[in-house]
Amino acid sequence: MKQIYIDISRPLARLYNGLMPTGIDRVALAYIHEYFSDALAVISYRGTQIILSEISSKSVFELLSHFSSKKTALRHILIRACINHFFKRSHAPGFLLHLNHGGMEFPGYYARLQRHGIKPVFMVHDLIPLTHAEYTRPGVDVTHRRRIHTCLAHAAGIIVNSQATAASLRAEAHAAQLALPPCTVAHLASGIAPLPLPEQAQPRPLAAPYFVMLGTIEARKNHLLILNVWRSLVEQLGAAAPRLVIIGRRGWECENVIDMLERCTSLHGVVIEEAHCPDNRLQAWLEHAQALLFPSFAEGYGMPLVEALALRVPVLASDLPVFHEIAGDIPEYLDPLDGPGWRARIQAYARADSPERAAQLTRIEAFQAPTWAAHFTRVNRFLDDLST
Repeated sequence: MKQIYIDISRPLARLYNGLMPTGIDRVALAYIHEYFSDALAVISYRGTQIILSEISSKSVFELLSHFSSKKTALRHILIRACINHFFKRSHAPGFLLHLNHGGMEFPGYYARLQRHGIKPVFMVHDLIPLTHAEYTRPGVDVTHRRRIHTCLAHAAGIIVNSQATAASLRAEAHAAQLALPPCTVAHLASGIAPLPLPEQAQPRPLAAPYFVMLGTIEARKNHLLILNVWRSLVEQLGAAAPRLVIIGRRGWECENVIDMLERCTSLHGVVIEEAHCPDNRLQAWLEHAQALLFPSFAEGYGMPLVEALALRVPVLASDLPVFHEIAGDIPEYLDPLDGPGWRARIQAYARADSPERAAQLTRIEAFQAPTWAAHFTRVNRFLDDLST
């Protein structure tokens, strides 16, 4: 296979700023792990780029692999990389793997790399800003369309995470009258690193029954519906109400959710926020939950669903095509606007002797979790095809 270059700009920025990795960052970390020995790191900013040397690449890959924010070490690596870049202008032909949407809107970046024989291969996670602009910040739809059109114009190939994303990409290419480059669908595995041995697993983090929501707090994730359900549960059940654990940072366009979290006194002590949750604690929360709640209005994939089912944890999810693609009929599906339906399912799954939960646990036994090995088998075959 030709030389692999990995654009690490986004996970590097999050590491440098002390932020925990999101699902998209975990995908980049999986690629770093897969190509650690042979890849070179690329840092880009607004259309300019620096390709790190082999030594600097390994150093920064090592820091990213453990998400260890050692700013002094990072500064030394970046200074050395800038000096080396100034003196070295040629690089071996190969593939640039651009694994997130950030920076895709600068076509000059990819045009310059192509002149050196470095072909861009993009991963497209979703087209939600185009299909559901109401759930994004103002102007994001314009930027994302520019990103997707740059991808369509410059990609040697495109990796998508689901058939649902592939369908959205085809529709946008058709609408824009742009050719669709070669494309492959490669499902994503869990982003949670499993604990090494069962005896090292953390104990149950909460004695009371609880449910988990996992993901950045934003309008698309539909936290507001679940918080209103929880307020009604507390009004009915009082101290016997199950707990709700929200794992994820506060995002954008979610003022109503923040108002509920901060000012709804009946939810205090019942709803638990975990804005910065390391993997071992995240796994403990998931493993012992009554269910994962996933009431999103739109998703390109749904890594939390994979993570929960891989741990044999039931899922209550919105009735989205991509969830059916990943998990078939294993989860229980509900309309994301059906508050009474969500409340009824949550109450059913909260019971210790819940027949509904037991039935899903039986269905989960048939779940074939996507693996990174299968993902990279498909990706490497795709890259080999692009090389011919």
